Amino acid sequence: MRDRHVVVFSGAGISAESGLNTFRGPGGLWEGEPVSLVATPEGWKKDPARVLKFYNERRKAVLAAEPNAAHIALSELEDIFKVSIITQNIDDLHERAGSSNVIHLHGEILKARGIMDPQKTYPCRGDLTIGDKAPDGSQLRPHVVWFGESVPMMDVAIKAAKTADFLIVVGTSLEVYPAASLLDYVPLDSNKFLVDPMPSGLTDESFHITEALASDGVPRVATQLRALMA
Repeated sequence: MRDRHVVVFSGAGISAESGLNTFRGPGGLWEGEPVSLVATPEGWKKDPARVLKFYNERRKAVLAAEPNAAHIALSELEDIFKVSIITQNIDDLHERAGSSNVIHLHGEILKARGIMDPQKTYPCRGDLTIGDKAPDGSQLRPHVVWFGESVPMMDVAIKAAKTADFLIVVGTSLEVYPAASLLDYVPLDSNKFLVDPMPSGLTDESFHITEALASDGVPRVATQLRALMA
């Protein structure tokens, strides 16, 4: 069965149930810090210390969080399927739950990189401060994709999306581009599932919709996929 490919698009909603605040919406992180000041190259140039502080807090929150039932259910699908998780999240909860193929579109908060070479990354579990340098002597910054920057993993994600036999969308409205364009690459004959407590209508009738929070809905969808293969 491992030749059948399950592709997952995940977003902030799946990690919110592990206690990580979303960036958008009421109570989201962008309400406390303007996007332009902490998540753009311009904000970094203007006040890098403020940007580092913002992501230091995000890193602490990620380290304190634990995977929930949705993360675990997706990892357990690897018992019978090939599974690729394309996530907009910068946390490592999918990996800690046991998923082995996670494509991070927007980077990883537990990594850092120098400002001179975005290709080389370094483990980062503590605070970053002004003066922390990469081996090439350049200032370290979070290994995250800011607004206005390219998405290096997009081509890898597109390749995975093109070979999906099953698609699960969870925790994301798919309103942010270029991530939202990934739906265009999923084969028309794939089986598509959406887990969302309040479906937005962005998906069409080809989706099987489970109106539930991720921690409830994803295990239910996983059970359905296992039944299809029985």
